Amino acid sequence: MGSSTKRSFGAEKAALLRQIPSIDELLHQPRLAKLAMRIPRELLVEVAREVLAGVRDEIAGNVSVIPVIPADLDDVIAREVERILARTLQPVINATGVILHTNLGRAPLTSAVLEEFRRTAIHYSNLEYDLETGARGKRDVHTSELLVRLTGAEDAIVVNNCAAAILLALAALAKDGEVLVSRGELIEIGDGFRIPEVMAQSGAILREVGTTNRTRVTDYESAINEKTRLLLRVHPSNFQISGFTDKPSLAELVELGRRANLPLMEDLGSGCLVDLSPYGIHEPTVRQSVQAGISLVTCSGDKLLGGPQAGILAGKKEYVQRARRHPLFRALRVDKLIIAALEITLGSYQRGALDEIPAMAMIRATPQDIEERSRNFIRELARSLPMDGLDVEIAAGESLAGGGSTPAQALPSKVIRIRSERRSASQIEQRLRRGAATSVITRIEDDCVVLDLRTVFAEQETALVEAVMAALG
Repeated sequence: MGSSTKRSFGAEKAALLRQIPSIDELLHQPRLAKLAMRIPRELLVEVAREVLAGVRDEIAGNVSVIPVIPADLDDVIAREVERILARTLQPVINATGVILHTNLGRAPLTSAVLEEFRRTAIHYSNLEYDLETGARGKRDVHTSELLVRLTGAEDAIVVNNCAAAILLALAALAKDGEVLVSRGELIEIGDGFRIPEVMAQSGAILREVGTTNRTRVTDYESAINEKTRLLLRVHPSNFQISGFTDKPSLAELVELGRRANLPLMEDLGSGCLVDLSPYGIHEPTVRQSVQAGISLVTCSGDKLLGGPQAGILAGKKEYVQRARRHPLFRALRVDKLIIAALEITLGSYQRGALDEIPAMAMIRATPQDIEERSRNFIRELARSLPMDGLDVEIAAGESLAGGGSTPAQALPSKVIRIRSERRSASQIEQRLRRGAATSVITRIEDDCVVLDLRTVFAEQETALVEAVMAALG
């Protein structure tokens, strides 16, 4: 490129930069002036500056320059303000068949929680006030009795998630001391967080015993010394080691803890409160661990328990109270909305009304139930959508518990498989996910879009029909 050409482009860019209006000029444009009447002027000015800075960068960086049109800037600024003010957290239709989908918020809550939120969120409540004595109370009381009755533990407290429960328990029971853990249980618990890293933050010292695939009770026994403060067992609710494996039973570890006068803690993960084996999920319950003699159990509230995000510590009163008195407890405690949602969920368990809990209802649904819903769904779809060039069928499939629970177990299900001559499966999946009215999350198998109605609420089916019609149209 010659020097004259470079000078020409330089002159054009300089001319374009001079065309960029000032902030005040822009704010007097009709659309932005109207927008300034309903939002803080400071926000509008900030966005306008960001947009103009982007235009300057584009002019400076592009060889082929474009004219600056004030009306376009007006539109860009207004759309950016609308984007900032729009809510980013929005409901989606989960048609994946993964019940506790971590990316989609894990366990959906029972509708009764909405009424409880209305009662306790927009008014004052007795969160930490004892109505009987008129003195300050403890927020634990709203969930502790229910947890004690449902788990058989002596005491229980709640923090904001299971990782927090582990952190608090280790800090309270084993700070500056050693915690014995099998090498086969040094797991990653999600989003890159690993048990050794959580343990390091607690101030406890990790002492690995055994090997990745085989650990015996004698490995724990031989590692015990004057610095040992805790035995830790991590239940494989979100991982599996197969093949030539061995690990001590709960009874063996409980007996070792008794002989060595050491507490035994179990990270149970999923928080299962009822026997789900009749439905194809084989997961130990919290009560089973407590009855086996575990000193302290930690688990999640939003996995198989089916409640809000929370971490539960349940077990012997001595150890629960040591955790509650630790300064970290205040930093990790839950707010009134989590307590309200958890109390409602636990109340459903206490009354035996399991189908009030959406995750439980989904787990307990039979393939026959889902097949009937699928047939009705296809009939509704066929009424409004030409089926030429479409292959829509019901097939045998599998649903998953998800959420770091039961990694090798699946629920038999019936799924809807969709194949189109007009669009590929990936195009249909993308159109469903980016739907203008409703976002639908699906999965793809064998170049078919797969819908599993196990995780679709009945009241969402009409919206799902409309979304599928739009995606296939």
